[in-house]
Amino acid sequence: MKIVMLGGPGAGKGTQAKIIAEEYKIPHISTGDIFRANIKEGTELGMKAKSFMDQGLLVPDELVVDLVADRLTWEDAKAGFVLDGFPRTIPQAEALTKALADMGTGLDYAIDIEVPDQTIIDRMGGRRACVSCGATYHIVNIPPKTEGKCDKCGSDLILRDDDKAETVKKRLDVYHEQTQPLIDYYKAQDLLKEVDGTVAMAEVFNAIAAILGA
Repeated sequence: MKIVMLGGPGAGKGTQAKIIAEEYKIPHISTGDIFRANIKEGTELGMKAKSFMDQGLLVPDELVVDLVADRLTWEDAKAGFVLDGFPRTIPQAEALTKALADMGTGLDYAIDIEVPDQTIIDRMGGRRACVSCGATYHIVNIPPKTEGKCDKCGSDLILRDDDKAETVKKRLDVYHEQTQPLIDYYKAQDLLKEVDGTVAMAEVFNAIAAILGA
């Protein structure tokens, strides 16, 4: 079962990817995790990626694709995988299609979690993070026991810059410009499945499980 997760920032695709991975015993693969693992292990690809990241530059598509393609050859990905945060652009999607074809396989599903922009802005604006231990909360969905304080260590909770409305709007603009075209790309290949991401987390997963034939 080879899956790509799509959806705007804050749509919940990372959360659902983790649940899918656990439920179906396939690896949850994110580019961030791949970068960190390769850099930690000092691989050639990891060092190349680090050279760009250290300069505050985006890692080029060719290198990202090489890192992802390498990860997909691992033993744990033979039975399938769920990709989260990749591909982000049409060139990346085309490169992924080619890399999988070279392995004699292809994707089974591209699952798009649909959430309106305003809902995403409201959701992310409600997030709070602990300044000390990094634990995350949501003032509506996962509130701390004491307002403004972390349940785990008692430190202050803050609204991160990434979650502020103006930043989220910019991230959504980038998503609509770069990543939204992937919806048409996978629709043309008859791989796209859409689920409503505005409902409860468990309901979103139930909709995904129905698509996957669970």
